[in-house]
Amino acid sequence: MRNKMIVMWVAFLIVGLNTNVFCDQVLRLATTTSTENSGLLNFIIPPFEKANNVKVNVIAVGTGKALKLGENGDVDVVLVHSREAEDKFVSEGFGINRKDVMYNDYLIVGPASDPAKIKGEKSVVDAFKRMNDSKAVFVSRSDQSGTHMKELEIWKLSGIDPSKANRLEAGQGMGQVLQMASEKKAYTLTDRGTYASMKDKLDLTPVVEGDKLLFNPYGVISVNPARHKNVNTEMANKFIDFLISPDGQKLISDFKVQGLTLFFPSASK
Repeated sequence: MRNKMIVMWVAFLIVGLNTNVFCDQVLRLATTTSTENSGLLNFIIPPFEKANNVKVNVIAVGTGKALKLGENGDVDVVLVHSREAEDKFVSEGFGINRKDVMYNDYLIVGPASDPAKIKGEKSVVDAFKRMNDSKAVFVSRSDQSGTHMKELEIWKLSGIDPSKANRLEAGQGMGQVLQMASEKKAYTLTDRGTYASMKDKLDLTPVVEGDKLLFNPYGVISVNPARHKNVNTEMANKFIDFLISPDGQKLISDFKVQGLTLFFPSASK
């Protein structure tokens, strides 16, 4: 019995150390699946946790869901990528202290056979039109994420009703959608970071990239304590200051996958 109690106590200590129960505070962060799937969060968060004796609890969802968590006061800070939705979040009083953090870009990936014949197309709008005309399968995230919002913007600019296009609505995160597109030999719109981190496991290749419409900026916003008294505003603002500081911006630029820089710092000087 005594030996059993010792084993249980040691297990408790190990779990406690691994979950940072001895940290002074907890910061609740809602962010996009792209920052988690790419591996960026595992690279930049530990230095912040160590410097501030804080545990960052991450909820990785689409931008729309991340902002909704902020609206409900279920998190302290959001790191997302849909400027129109971010501005609305702030203007409606749910967020404060929004800052530019970084950017990357979107691209269309698809099977090497390229049934829509869009590889090398310079205009993403024209690429969507040709995918539609060829009845090629397109996998949509359909989850109100920043990527989904960008997709809908492109369909609108192309003059095509997305509900009438040959789309599979996944309702999933970027990683799952890429796997689905690979399995179905379909096209999809993806952020470069998630694709780069998974490409060796996918039967997909970049076909359209470089259009200015595919620019993908990220912003960080503290949840407004005037709406929710329970939010950890002090630590949220410390996190924001960290991300836009020279050290935080250097971490972002230093993060690479297979030698490729996936995110580029964009905080104002």
